[in-house]
Amino acid sequence: MQTGFAFSKFADHLASIVELSPEDLDLLAGMPTTIAHYASHEVLVRADDRPQNCCLLLQGYLCWRANDAIDGQIISLSVPGDMPDLHTIHLPNPAGHLSSLGSVVVAWVPHSFLREMARSSANMSRALTALLVTDALALRNWVVNLGSRDALTRVAHLICEIAVRLRAVGLAKDLRFISPFTQADLASACGISPVHANRIIQELRRRELLHWQSRAITITNWNALLRTAEFRFDHLGLRELPAMSAPRPDAQIEALASLAANA
Repeated sequence: MQTGFAFSKFADHLASIVELSPEDLDLLAGMPTTIAHYASHEVLVRADDRPQNCCLLLQGYLCWRANDAIDGQIISLSVPGDMPDLHTIHLPNPAGHLSSLGSVVVAWVPHSFLREMARSSANMSRALTALLVTDALALRNWVVNLGSRDALTRVAHLICEIAVRLRAVGLAKDLRFISPFTQADLASACGISPVHANRIIQELRRRELLHWQSRAITITNWNALLRTAEFRFDHLGLRELPAMSAPRPDAQIEALASLAANA
């Protein structure tokens, strides 16, 4: 076990939705963790597991997939600072497969620590509950995205959500980030075919809303992308909206090259 290595990622996420006191941060600083690395498309938690630890994502992206297959429909996405299986401290069966999108680094946190933290601090108990509530709101929005938006709006909405969630934990500076998706993954997340997903990416490029080169995404017209996505922020449960700004045109090529080199 390593203590204190990963707590700042979790603290960043918690602080984006609740106010943390110095005492809360002290509790988090004592969080025991086991750090693990996984390659792309590995399954970290299976639908029939009975986990004794929760998964805190430190680097990369994770997703939940429908439990009919480990490469099934993507039904949620996690960014660094998320704990996507927090519900397993209450419900022992994950009811889905938690898998990596690209290579990831995670910290496994014992259920026993999270339960004890909730018992020790009413504020931390409320914070963990808030995480579960925002997860439920995000899932509800995911259903709306798949069920009532057209393909262009779905993809644009998903990109907006990733950007906002990354910025809320201090990432995606100037709206530049590494895409979590292969073309097939994007299709799975948006309920469309890979061919259709490619056409949508080309259309977003044609409208000059973003650059998407290899796995590097740079959003170049944030406000227009918001309008295309019909994006609202209320399902994210953020205490305040992160500042969002697009990069200068003369910095875009350099930024894309840097992102692609680090992908």
